[in-house]
Amino acid sequence: MAGFEKCYDVLSPIKLAHVVLRTNKFEEMAEFYKKFLGAGVEFENEDACFLRYDDEHHRLGILKMNGLLDSGRTAPGLEHIAFTFSSLADLLKVWQQRKDLGVEPVWCVNHGGTTSMYYEDPDGNKLESQVDNFDDPVELQAFIKSDKFRTNPVGTDFDPLDLIKRLQSGEPEDSIKMRVESGPRRFPRYVGERV
Repeated sequence: MAGFEKCYDVLSPIKLAHVVLRTNKFEEMAEFYKKFLGAGVEFENEDACFLRYDDEHHRLGILKMNGLLDSGRTAPGLEHIAFTFSSLADLLKVWQQRKDLGVEPVWCVNHGGTTSMYYEDPDGNKLESQVDNFDDPVELQAFIKSDKFRTNPVGTDFDPLDLIKRLQSGEPEDSIKMRVESGPRRFPRYVGERV
């Protein structure tokens, strides 16, 4: 694959197939992800739910496991799973659709490379919905290596309603997706923490 240098000379996977979550909030989690992903059920019983939203037989599995302890945001583990949409208009459309279903983001941020909205599922797992801000991977790499990104690798927060107004006024998506530089910023300890 062009564009990056491998750290080790080993065979890489051809794609990420699926993610499986364990939970003691099975019904809540299954319903949340059906809404969040706009997914269909490939299989579901009282202990497992396999969801699909594209050509893979399932992208997300949810397993019911009793006796699990809540880990909290400060425990080691998965930070987030990211899902890409094809345009800013689509990202804002799914934001509105999820909002109408009672699912709202905990953090909206333009990282520079992506415009992103972060959500939390009933177990506190973080999910990122994003749109790429650069069509050209070379331009993206240049941005990531820039002083602007080194100064602020986190990004600038935004209000989705502001982006919708700008889009509806006819402003081009490329202009809206340009990150507003806000100076130095450190990574939050957890998604949604105000820094």
